[in-house]
Amino acid sequence: MAQKSKREININPFQLLVSFYFIAIFISFLSLRIPGVYKEGKEVSIIDTLFTAVSAVSVTGLTVFDIAETFTPFGIFVLLIILQLGAIGVMSLGTFLWLLLGKKIGMRERQLIMIDFNQNSIAGVVHLLKEIVKILFLIEAFGAFILSVHFTRYFDTWGDAVRNGIFAAISATTNGGFDITGQSLEPFHSDYFVQFITMILIVLGAIGFPVLVELKYYLLNKDPAFRFSLFTKITTVTYGVLFVVGTFVIVVVESLQSFKGMPWHEKMFTAMFHSVSTRSAGFTTMDLTMFNEATDIFLSFLMFVGSSPSSVGGGIRTTTFAIAILFLINFANGRKEIQIFGREISMDDIFRSFAVIILAFFMVMTASMILLITEPYATTNEIIFEITSAFGTCGMTLGITEKLSTAGKLVMMILMFIGRVGLISFLYTLGGKANKPKYRYPEERVIIG
Repeated sequence: MAQKSKREININPFQLLVSFYFIAIFISFLSLRIPGVYKEGKEVSIIDTLFTAVSAVSVTGLTVFDIAETFTPFGIFVLLIILQLGAIGVMSLGTFLWLLLGKKIGMRERQLIMIDFNQNSIAGVVHLLKEIVKILFLIEAFGAFILSVHFTRYFDTWGDAVRNGIFAAISATTNGGFDITGQSLEPFHSDYFVQFITMILIVLGAIGFPVLVELKYYLLNKDPAFRFSLFTKITTVTYGVLFVVGTFVIVVVESLQSFKGMPWHEKMFTAMFHSVSTRSAGFTTMDLTMFNEATDIFLSFLMFVGSSPSSVGGGIRTTTFAIAILFLINFANGRKEIQIFGREISMDDIFRSFAVIILAFFMVMTASMILLITEPYATTNEIIFEITSAFGTCGMTLGITEKLSTAGKLVMMILMFIGRVGLISFLYTLGGKANKPKYRYPEERVIIG
């Protein structure tokens, strides 16, 4: 009886990982309720604190109040710690601290790290974790130094410049999207240097940690036999294509509206920045309500796709989108297999990709229907934009986040949470342990299309 009871309460690694993220949100919530986090006279409700905690752990950046006007310097420090927790991952950060104490990492912990980073194999996950933490901190330190020095032009004291530089660098690298200016990056609309550095930090955070690890190995070892993995090639190409297409579409659509009268270089930088930022960062250099509705829909699509797997971002992810497009192209040409870069994509990965897309579509559609009921003041365009921003853990908004009802906030929190843990983990959490069928039925064809 005892053995049976033990089996019944046993949970799979996906469910355990999701449970750890719930615990991380709860701890973050308690941290944001500590006295001294908010400025004197600022009252933040429990639901708004929870919303901020979920947004920070999921590195989304959506807020229901102004960070600059609400948080004290201590509160901003607490927010940065939560952002780091969300970016590195709950299991990863815990394991890293465990390693610092000289403890041995067991098989269960390695399996959880593998799931947290969307890896297909348990081999080498601890080494990957060490590399990721080192690279992430190095990128943040580099960005913080460069921006802090540059911000001395904008702030009266070195202290303010350094504080803003550190926060901007961490928020950009983690793709958190939080800001302490109260205006995102709109004050730097004409400062191409700040935009360029921020874009680099966003890309390095969203391109995928395995890509950065491979790039580091390639640059430092100069091994002539080294070959980039298929994941790195697909991720990099897809990310680059979406960036170029995104920039082009924004320039073309907005040239007759919000970009009218702008010099060509201002148009290009504004379009490039928002094409990059929609991958999951959420920073803006101009008021998004000035954009054409067609642009808003396109930005919603980019946020729906999101960043790459094993990165700080959400969405269906670039590889999922790439595999789906490649499958459609090959299917139209009468081929079932997907062959690219001298390799063939596993059918299991194709099935997973379409499962993610279908689930994501129904989630976004259902959430949009709910918010259209609970938020009657908002347009359909604004709702879709807000929903995809939460799911893609992006953080962009057309200005309705602060007006959300309690029901609307709950829906957004669910989307941000799922966007962070990943749809595959979410699916396996719902499905439980996989069991192979003991028998199979005769196969029969059905009419399709």
